[in-house]
Amino acid sequence: MPAPPWPVTTARLSLRPAVADDASAVWTYRRLEPVGRWLTRGPSTFEAFRDHFVEPESLAKTLVVEREGEVIGDLMLWVQDGWAQAEVAEQAEGVQASLGWVFHPDHVGQGYATEAVRELLRICFEDLGLRRVTADCFATNEASWRLMERVGMRRWAHSVRDSLHRSGEWLDGYGYALLADDWRP
Repeated sequence: MPAPPWPVTTARLSLRPAVADDASAVWTYRRLEPVGRWLTRGPSTFEAFRDHFVEPESLAKTLVVEREGEVIGDLMLWVQDGWAQAEVAEQAEGVQASLGWVFHPDHVGQGYATEAVRELLRICFEDLGLRRVTADCFATNEASWRLMERVGMRRWAHSVRDSLHRSGEWLDGYGYALLADDWRP
């Protein structure tokens, strides 16, 4: 499936694949405690963050969100195979994606995350022809699951104390999904 021509623009934003030079801009908000508390990989030092950020596998899944040339957030788009029985496994290759997002707190509450994720869904369903997208979060990350609901995703899983947070506490998790058949641009 062909990728869309980059950058992709919305009314107020521009989305494009991340490059190594974006590490510094992304670090400015990922290092903040209100942001970092929800991330899978907590930022420790800029050098450690940059080393992970520029890994080819990491860059391949990362899009940056810009507003007037400033990086205000980043998105994860990880295209994956769907589960299938052996006889039809080939038909399930690259048909779904896991999504994620992180936004600078200075740009929260202005609809940018909703706008960017809606465009990401459009890319997934229209440009990439995917059949399903998913996203997960800690149940206590209300901003994230409310965003999932705003863009039309449905909660399909509530896992009880299945995720060990770096605080040492086992937390509940939510899983959301959206099928191409249910997506409304």
